[in-house]
Amino acid sequence: MAKNKEESQVTFSDEQIKHLEFIQDAITRMNSNSFQMKSWMLILVTALLGSFANTGNKNFVLLALLPTLIFWGLDTYYLQLERKFRGVYNDVTGLAKEPKEIKLFAMPINLYEGGKYSFGDVFLSVTILPLYLLVIGILLLIFFIV
Repeated sequence: MAKNKEESQVTFSDEQIKHLEFIQDAITRMNSNSFQMKSWMLILVTALLGSFANTGNKNFVLLALLPTLIFWGLDTYYLQLERKFRGVYNDVTGLAKEPKEIKLFAMPINLYEGGKYSFGDVFLSVTILPLYLLVIGILLLIFFIV
């Protein structure tokens, strides 16, 4: 990464640009996986609620809690990985406040632990918590009221 003093812009070599593309591809894959976890959770919960509607058996409502919790954990995992790759990307580009030195074509996500990169922080993040709590709340409401 070099700064052009005349224009005060950061320029990257072809190798650095390729490295950033690899990181961005990983971020995109994690984002896609996270979206798929939400989709599969909603599909399974809907199918189980359909079974409840057909049979009247409340056990299907309780059973729907299981995929909700499992996919919440998987969604958290993929969002955590996405955050770690974003940390690598920010360090490679120099966007981080205190960037770590990252070797060319390295993606050391193990350097990003704790804080916003921790499983617990991601599990309770505003990007996924409302959806899963809403689904759990609706399932419990159906179980106890219907």
